This record gives sequence, structure tokens and C-alpha cells, in this order.
Amino acid sequence: MEKLLRSEYVIRFSDCDLFGHLNNARYINYFLDAREDHLRKYYDIDLQTFYKQGLTWFVAGHEILYLRPAMYNEKVVITSATIHHSPDSFWVEFVMMDEQETHLKSVMWTRFVPVNVKTGRKENHPESFMEFARQITVEGIPVEAGLKERVATLIAMRKTLVMQG
Repeated sequence: MEKLLRSEYVIRFSDCDLFGHLNNARYINYFLDAREDHLRKYYDIDLQTFYKQGLTWFVAGHEILYLRPAMYNEKVVITSATIHHSPDSFWVEFVMMDEQETHLKSVMWTRFVPVNVKTGRKENHPESFMEFARQITVEGIPVEAGLKERVATLIAMRKTLVMQG
């Protein structure tokens, strides 16, 4: 099963500031929309399916680093991957790169918390979800080291690929 999910997007005019840069707040929308697209494309999952089963998630927090501006009408690649899961949360890593995938634009980690649709209260993931999460989680990403350390690793990996290519 695919773990690193990928798609391409074009930066829209209405999402940009006067300088043609993607507005900082809009990165979050691009990332979350990409994740929804990825779940549908790679796993044939529609978030409404979980909702109908009584499960949804709230965003417990975003941590985002902006590295290079994404520009109006630029084609970018967005990847998403589950990088950590536990009974009471899971973490998704989002990466936006240029079309050639040589330069990072932004990296974001989001922590999602499961919530019961009927009660509106936080509750642990059902075992069926935990089994799915075990299959799609990318192993070896040290969440405890933090996002800055992860970005340094991603930059070093890109430099190595460029030197080899």
C-alpha cells in the first residue's frame, strides 16, 4: 500500500498576495485539500464514509515552516504521509515542492484527534482504523525531534538527489 501520496496543483490568483506569493494561510488549505484528494485517489476513502460510521477528526494543531514562496500560476507538487499514529491521535506530514521536486516550498505537520460524531467528544480510534493506520504509516520519522530537524533532513536528502542526478 502506498505511504507517500502525491499530486500536482497550480497556485491560483485568488490565493495570492499583491506580490503573487501564495498567502501563508492558504498553504493550509492546499495541504488539507491535497490530503482529501490523496485519500480518495490512493485508498478510495471518502471522509464522509468515516463520518457516517460516527468518526471524524479535529485538528489539534498545525506546525508549518515556509521555505520558499509558491508563486501565482506555478505548478507545485504536494505530498502527504501519515508519520505517527496512536489510539488518541495521528500525525500527517505535508510537503510542497516545485514541479521538479528539487526545492521545498513548505512543510507542515498536522495532528488530528478522533472525535465521536454523536457526542462531539474525543475518543480513541477504533481498532479497524488502527489496523489501517499501521499499514499506511511511514516508519522512521522521529516526530519527537521536531519539524525543524525533519526539514533539515528533507533538504539534505534533496541535495543528495541533485548531486547524484
